[in-house]
Amino acid sequence: MNNENNVIFKKLVKGYTENNFKSTVNDILTENNMNTKTLQNIISSLCGVKCVLEGDFYENLNSCIENYLSNSPSNIKIVEKIKSCSMDCIEDGKTVCQKSCPFNAIDIDLFNHTTYINLNKCTDCGFCVEACPTNSIIDKIEFLPLLSLLKENASVIAVVAPAISGQFGENTNLNKLRTAFKKLGFKDMIEVAFFADMLTIKEAVEFSHHVKEKEDFLITSCCCPMWVAMLKRVYSDLVKHVSPSVSPMIAAGRVLKKINPDCKIVFIGPCIAKKAEAKEKDLAGNIDFVLTFAELKDIFDSLDIHPENLSENDTIEYASECGRLYAREGGVSTAVTNVIKELFPGKYDFLSTINASGVKECKELLRKIGSKETTANFIEGMGCIGGCVGGPKALIPTEIGKSAVDNAAASSDIKIPTKSLCMEAILNKIDINSKVDFMDERKTSIFYREF
Repeated sequence: MNNENNVIFKKLVKGYTENNFKSTVNDILTENNMNTKTLQNIISSLCGVKCVLEGDFYENLNSCIENYLSNSPSNIKIVEKIKSCSMDCIEDGKTVCQKSCPFNAIDIDLFNHTTYINLNKCTDCGFCVEACPTNSIIDKIEFLPLLSLLKENASVIAVVAPAISGQFGENTNLNKLRTAFKKLGFKDMIEVAFFADMLTIKEAVEFSHHVKEKEDFLITSCCCPMWVAMLKRVYSDLVKHVSPSVSPMIAAGRVLKKINPDCKIVFIGPCIAKKAEAKEKDLAGNIDFVLTFAELKDIFDSLDIHPENLSENDTIEYASECGRLYAREGGVSTAVTNVIKELFPGKYDFLSTINASGVKECKELLRKIGSKETTANFIEGMGCIGGCVGGPKALIPTEIGKSAVDNAAASSDIKIPTKSLCMEAILNKIDINSKVDFMDERKTSIFYREF
């Protein structure tokens, strides 16, 4: 988000919180020297909605926010072009945003001399949002509809991506962040790493079932929506080899809603693409809202919440070292390797892993798989360089994020998920009572997704 949009977003959050939202919106519209329609589109996106601009803009906007959950938000695009651009950034026949798009979803309108997003190709990955030098492309922020729920004291749970370690400064740990979320009105904060642990066990069991000898093949990395999108759209012939699993984010929503059907789940991570994943037709309803680390920081700033200065809200240790490693390149492979070695030592010798991060590396790896240039049978792909710690909405450099994740993982009391008593207790609540149950598609349907 550029500085101007940051300022507008913070004003909107503060105004909505302090119950003077109407005057805040009107002030923004009159104080900014920008085309009114463009500014209304920006405000609409920063409020997480797509509202009618004709008529009373404030009334339309407020109605969309208040009725967000009943207005089929799955039909709303996350990334949109909110104003025309001059295309002065064009080089070698392509604009910067065109070069950033992995799916060639940005076309040129020759008549109006500007770019536009081809909605039939766009996956809402958000790479163009960060790349655009004129801030003409924006992604929706779902916080105001969420804030409406928080003000009603609803049962809302924050589930945080493993990459959150270190994002809010070296003096802010998970227990301080839990306190910060509760100050915002959340009932609790839970690590998605715990649900990554569940999927690690599932994928280890699947590996043992499908890989009978070294030549057998299985692709995984269901956690990254960019990797999944590349497989589905560009390398569809390989989809049959993908583990039929949801991502840890979706698993978190499904498990928590199974235990408490009345709760609302908010995912917080470094990724714009997760906003789109949460709205996919076969996944919609599992996650109610998605925020990025950058958006969360703006929210904390606008409401004068400083996690580093807060007391710690302790909880029991429940996420393992394996689950926390999902945040960085190679983490999924390491986690699954450790569990295969623990549960299926006879299959460990068959395991050969390979991983790639960043779109360029991932596409090259998929090409090698298609042409049988690799003998690996467990494949990990992450769309961002370095893995999730290199996501477009991370707050710290990738290497610092990786170091923070590695330290958080190493400090875990639980090293692998199969040694977690908390894991055993939660799995029992959803009727999974042994590793054998992970081969029962009926019992583990909560973790399944058909590609």
